Amino acid sequence: MPEASRPAGGPDLAQVRRIVSEIPGPRSRELLARQRSLVPAGVGATLPVFVTAAGGGVIVDADGNSFIDFGSGIAVTTVGNSAAAVAERAAAQLRRFTHTCFLVSPYESYLDVCEKLNRLAPVPGEKRTLLVNSGAEAVENAVKIARAATGRPGVVVFDHAFHGRTLLTMSLTAKNQPYKQGFGPFVPEIHRAPMAYSYRWPTGPERCAEEAAYALADLLDRQVGADNVAAVLVEPIQGEGGFVVPARGFLPLVAGICRARGILLIADEIQTGIARTGRMFACEHENIQPDLVTTAKGLAGGLPLGAVTGRAELMDAVPAGGLGGTFSGNPVACEAALGVFEEIERHDLLERAREIGDTMQERFGEFSDAYPVIGEVRGRGAMVAMELVEPDGDRVPAPDLAARIAKRCHAEGLLVLTAGSYGNVLRFLPPLSISEALLEEGLAILGDAIAKETASAAV
Repeated sequence: MPEASRPAGGPDLAQVRRIVSEIPGPRSRELLARQRSLVPAGVGATLPVFVTAAGGGVIVDADGNSFIDFGSGIAVTTVGNSAAAVAERAAAQLRRFTHTCFLVSPYESYLDVCEKLNRLAPVPGEKRTLLVNSGAEAVENAVKIARAATGRPGVVVFDHAFHGRTLLTMSLTAKNQPYKQGFGPFVPEIHRAPMAYSYRWPTGPERCAEEAAYALADLLDRQVGADNVAAVLVEPIQGEGGFVVPARGFLPLVAGICRARGILLIADEIQTGIARTGRMFACEHENIQPDLVTTAKGLAGGLPLGAVTGRAELMDAVPAGGLGGTFSGNPVACEAALGVFEEIERHDLLERAREIGDTMQERFGEFSDAYPVIGEVRGRGAMVAMELVEPDGDRVPAPDLAARIAKRCHAEGLLVLTAGSYGNVLRFLPPLSISEALLEEGLAILGDAIAKETASAAV
């Protein structure tokens, strides 16, 4: 599409759902054919349409279709795509300079982002922040810092976890297909404990937190040796694992287990952090104070930026030259991040995340009452999911049903995402800039898709 004919993006984009072609349309199909000749087959797409504009609560494709966005680029455009403060700050920085490398010639915006994160992160005491390029890089550096500070090699992670696609973070990730298959051997000194996944806990949800915590302590004390473990790494809500909210009380028990053994607690807030759950950090829902916390995704509104924020004495344990990277904390991304914080404060997006969550939970509760294939609805704030199961009462995962519902939503102009260790979870991450009208319209489309797909499966 010629530049002049492309729709305006950002908050000025018309906030309407509009389907004018099959999905994908002819222009997107042309571009998909071009993609196949240029890009590795391992790079896939949930909704194979090529975007020309996005903002508010919609994305527009090359054929003129306008979709309601319930994905936010996997929790990246939390404040809205091309939100005003983000775009204006980034554009102004582009005109000043694009790069110097903070390790060579530093700049103030890097410090401004660190100051914000140091003030907001629920880490106790004096804090320091390191800026990097991505969530995986943030996790890698958090592990490096923990090992340097403790002199211990081991890292404990949880079942259903996702921490990235690099060698270390892929090793930390639980799910084999598609993230790990064929890519080994993996990094040593990584140990895995069961997650307090209430819906699937063998003895039921009432004992889940206590029993999962006992399993973690047993792993540390009997199998690995607590003195060999640098850190326990946990997502306060598991993202790719299916928006698993740990059984209430489990995270405080994990924090206590770590504290008693001199093990650092790292909170991976890459998908949950920066206002997504109705708090700035999801740890705050249970008053957890991790030693280190990682952020990325929603931090810079679509520009590549990640961070590790931690206790000063831990962060300072790494000698000069041990941390950093050529592009880490790029000045354009830093200005975008400052724009994200502006948007959150100016529009009270923490409250908006809670409002969106209340609306989704209420509607999903109605769906759950009507359709027994919805095994559980879970989440916090504007991070909500439903787990789909076969209607036989045995909680057998229903990944095919999840895929069909998602495909029907896409055809009707609603972008939704799937997730989960079993591929049977529909997850919802609408931008906090979405209008109430679009939110309700999207939920109606989703309800219709569930009704039609469950009816067709019963025939």
